[in-house]
Amino acid sequence: MAGRDEIVSFLDDLLSAGEWEDHGPNGLQVPGSNDVRLVVSGVSAHAELFAQAAAAGAQMVLVHHGLFWNGQPLALTPRLRDRLKLLFHADQSLVAHHLPLDAHPEHGNNALICAALGLERAEPFGTHRGRTVGFVGRSAEGVVVADLVERCSRAFAREPLVLGRGPATVRSVGIVSGGAASSLGEAIALGLDAFLTGEPSEPGMADAEEGGIHFLACGHYATETLGVRRLGNLVAKRFGIEHRFIEVRNPV
Repeated sequence: MAGRDEIVSFLDDLLSAGEWEDHGPNGLQVPGSNDVRLVVSGVSAHAELFAQAAAAGAQMVLVHHGLFWNGQPLALTPRLRDRLKLLFHADQSLVAHHLPLDAHPEHGNNALICAALGLERAEPFGTHRGRTVGFVGRSAEGVVVADLVERCSRAFAREPLVLGRGPATVRSVGIVSGGAASSLGEAIALGLDAFLTGEPSEPGMADAEEGGIHFLACGHYATETLGVRRLGNLVAKRFGIEHRFIEVRNPV
């Protein structure tokens, strides 16, 4: 058994959560039980994840996408009320880390994507709110495009959408998980061979074609499972408790 606040402090320190300007609060969003035996991790905070976590007997839920976002109404919506009701009923804490988890050089989504694709994590890439959140993945020997696509299929358990037209052999990939199609222009300006994110954008097809770059859209959800799963494993190892990643798959 571990203390809720100990776990939260460990994660906040690990990710330097307080240093980030983000779209919503990082860290503890909803306090639940003080004692934690089972941590469940998942990508996004919603009713299905909370219900499955409660059925598993979890006292804490770790997510990448939390419940509260800037620009939303301050009054509770019926949807948010129902989600909070599930957490309160099960006495579960909700802990969320967004941009800090994307950007961490060891445990973050983008560093882990580099490793999963067999690429060397090189220089930071993908500026968002004045800070970089992704990395350039490099391969000295190069990877043929078909092989890179196959690696993506294995890493994310889905076929990527491939747009544009870059070199036959890829040696540099700009990587930003999730909804980072706006970073395509940065990848083109840097002369990278490929750009990988979760969601495509409508202008992306022509921009990638004309920019001479491969654009791989591998799924917003799929590209953001790695970091939160790693956090759960780290917490379990550090505090001697159980961790379970719950897959509530999203085709987007």
